[in-house]
Amino acid sequence: MLLALIQIIGYLIGIVTTVVIVQFVLSLLIAFNVVNLSNNFVASIWQALNMILDPFLKPIRRIMPDTGMIDFSPIVLIIGLRIIQMLLGGLYNDLYMSGPL
Repeated sequence: MLLALIQIIGYLIGIVTTVVIVQFVLSLLIAFNVVNLSNNFVASIWQALNMILDPFLKPIRRIMPDTGMIDFSPIVLIIGLRIIQMLLGGLYNDLYMSGPL
């Protein structure tokens, strides 16, 4: 049961990481005027991505110093999620190698 929970958390971390990357790419496309927020489809995707990621990014943005135009909070979030994923992977291996619980 615990092994399954660790796997589920790992999958969720992978999904959040993918959403962060999608938001970053979309922000670049918006910044370079490849896509426009006046398009309802693009605006709704942008709003949905921000609603999903804001609970994760706001605490990081409060801690980090203001760097002007560049927002490093998505990078910090991905690094933090990767560290958690590695720790969970180690825990998974330890529990898996110890045999059935």
